[in-house]
Amino acid sequence: MYRLFLALVLAIAQAVSAQTNLEKTTVAYKKIDGHEILADVYRPKDDSICPVIVHLHGGALIMGNRALESPSLNAYRAQHPELPYFDLLEFAAKHGYAVVSIDYRLAPETKLPEIVSDVESAFRWIAGQEARQFHLDTDRMVVFGGSAGGYLTLLAGYRVSPKPKALVSLYGYGELNADWYTKPNPYPGYTKRKVTREEAMRQTDGGIVSDSELRKGNGSLIYMYYRQNGLWPREVSGFSQDSLAREIVQYEPAKNVTRDYPPTLLIHGTMDTDVPFEESVNMTEQFKKNGVPYIFLPIQKGEHELTGGDPMEIKDDYRTMMEFMTKYLETK
Repeated sequence: MYRLFLALVLAIAQAVSAQTNLEKTTVAYKKIDGHEILADVYRPKDDSICPVIVHLHGGALIMGNRALESPSLNAYRAQHPELPYFDLLEFAAKHGYAVVSIDYRLAPETKLPEIVSDVESAFRWIAGQEARQFHLDTDRMVVFGGSAGGYLTLLAGYRVSPKPKALVSLYGYGELNADWYTKPNPYPGYTKRKVTREEAMRQTDGGIVSDSELRKGNGSLIYMYYRQNGLWPREVSGFSQDSLAREIVQYEPAKNVTRDYPPTLLIHGTMDTDVPFEESVNMTEQFKKNGVPYIFLPIQKGEHELTGGDPMEIKDDYRTMMEFMTKYLETK
């Protein structure tokens, strides 16, 4: 119990420390049918022109929000005191970088093409007139995300403008129309209790959602139902079964890598039962084929979010990740 308490206090202290060096502003970067989609901009308390890290949150495109400081995040860290934690705000504050963490509309209320359009809009906003007050240097821009945020990070490598200088994807994925998503997940975390469609759909009223904490249900049962039945690609994309394979290709990073793709760092647990380790392996094969610079850091025995991995290995890989990010954020 003491270790959990100590980890929680440390995590909160780190977040508070980062906040003292960074100024946070919440803005609406897009408005759809009266619904504002928000971004948090963190930057040093001066007028310097800053390299920028764009953070894309995870949650299967169904759950989550832009928050980099929240009770739920601190609680997660407390539940896993054995895991090294990478504090993005602390890293940015130490080096004088800005961070833009965005919300985007969530499924199933919003389908994949519109979700991706939000991410594209966010990058246009970052480079546009409305964001000029934040003095962001988009020529030195790295995108960072984990899980579905890792997927969106990889997608940003060929979909957004301005093009990022580099990408960091933690346990992300490059394929959507693949067995791991189109067939029921067989692992115990998904088979202990069967979720009915009726139960899952009680977590949505059909209205636009861009922060799952504001939904009447956070979406976890929706995700569980989709994974138990292999329905995620169809339900989230909105494509019919007949057109899915053809239409979803444009949203699959593994099928859209070219020689112009940004340098990328991947971290993935070898025992991941949520997003298969092979998803990152497949991306590296595309990088090799197209001559894209990359670093791939497997975490032996790591599950999703790297639980079960060797803390020292994770810590070393985070150090490599920070060096990678600094390299591209510091170089014009």
